[in-house]
Amino acid sequence: MMLILLVLACAFVGIPLLGLWGYGRPGGWIFVAVNGLTLLAILALAGQVAMTGGFTAGHEQFVVDDFSMLLVLVDGVVGFSTALFSRGYMVREAAHWQLSRGRMRLYHVMFQTFLFTMLLALLTNSMGILWVAMEGATLATVLLVSLFRTAEGLEAAWKYFILCGVGLAMALFGTILLYFAAQRILGSGSQALLWTHLDGVRGQLQPHVMAIAFVFVLVGYGTKVGLAPLHNWLPDAHASGPSSVSAVLSGLLLNVALYAVLRTKVLVDGAVGPDFAAHLLMGFGLLSLLVAAFSMLRQRDVKRLFAYSSVEHMGLATFAFGVGGSVASFAGILHMLSHSLTKSAVFFSVGQAVQTAGSREIQRIHGLLEHSPVLGWAMMLAILAILGMPPSGLFLSEFLIITSTMHAQAWATPLLLLGLGVAFAAIFPRLQGMVFGRSPWTHGGPAPVAMLPVFVQLALVGLLGVFIPVVLVQWMQHAAAFLS
Repeated sequence: MMLILLVLACAFVGIPLLGLWGYGRPGGWIFVAVNGLTLLAILALAGQVAMTGGFTAGHEQFVVDDFSMLLVLVDGVVGFSTALFSRGYMVREAAHWQLSRGRMRLYHVMFQTFLFTMLLALLTNSMGILWVAMEGATLATVLLVSLFRTAEGLEAAWKYFILCGVGLAMALFGTILLYFAAQRILGSGSQALLWTHLDGVRGQLQPHVMAIAFVFVLVGYGTKVGLAPLHNWLPDAHASGPSSVSAVLSGLLLNVALYAVLRTKVLVDGAVGPDFAAHLLMGFGLLSLLVAAFSMLRQRDVKRLFAYSSVEHMGLATFAFGVGGSVASFAGILHMLSHSLTKSAVFFSVGQAVQTAGSREIQRIHGLLEHSPVLGWAMMLAILAILGMPPSGLFLSEFLIITSTMHAQAWATPLLLLGLGVAFAAIFPRLQGMVFGRSPWTHGGPAPVAMLPVFVQLALVGLLGVFIPVVLVQWMQHAAAFLS
């Protein structure tokens, strides 16, 4: 219990601190320190889970199991890396956009609020508190997307707020139906929304109510995941806000929303049977993969390009969980972890490239390797990793997803290969143009230390593709068995 409270307290204490001193260099260092302490607390919690296994705490209001621990670890790593990247990046953005001290405090407070709500969503045992945390994350990120107060940013924030607000309203209705199905067995009160209690009686839950509840939860939280055709907010939000915000939207928010869907899927599988949820997940996953892949072909904005790449990868992970079975579920979890680390590294590199070029237009970004070898290599390696080139965790997860599909759902294999092939064709030629060629800029590139988070996260992704530590393998195997 103490370690869970320590993780949440470390994340929460940064909110008032940054509200007071979250501007200029002090704000950047406080942001780094708070998330560094949070990461240390998360590592201590991971050590306890590795030794003793998952547990509930706080009168069963909190739960930690293998699945949630994996995502909490990724949240800690990406949160700390983003804080490091943000410290220098936002100084230049503040100068370019002439952001006031109040606006910088708003940036840091809302960013820390977002990171806190993500951890709360993963550590709570209550499906109701999970919804509250997702709503809090939405409200915080709306203000981050509109930080620069441009017409484009305000429009993107408004679209994000409306679409995700409607989505979360549907998720709330699905949560209410879960409570309705559980209260006749577990009784009235908050106990009927505790996931561990629901899991214990999932075979007794009313099948028709649970089926309807899952549809609402999938559509509701699926809006946050970015599943097509509910993804329209995502490219605009990524393009308009700071790149540090894009990194956590893709790296953290999408994962936590999919986590909420999968928690509900386990309950529905017990009440209705595995086929109902599986078919919906495969359908939405394949549609998202194909829509995103073909949409990438016509993108000229580099941030919108990689926003659609996030839709593609989350669609692929959703499809893997729909295929089911121990291997496909293992691959889906690995894909979620690898995508979070890789996509945040991509947006770190893209953010520096956009600052260098002064434009998000892909045609105006070229010669990065000649201009700044550190930035050029970071951009090239990050994009190759997101394309699933070996050795990387994404290569391994995509290979396992394809082979599992060939075995269990052979009809979907050509569509899967088509989506992955089109996505590769949409990104790889643009990579060559951005990285190679003559550089038109004379001013210096980013300091090597600014790109350190990129190389650290890419090293972790490479490790996941070559040698996954034994404890992580065990956690992923247990989580895969739990999901399938």
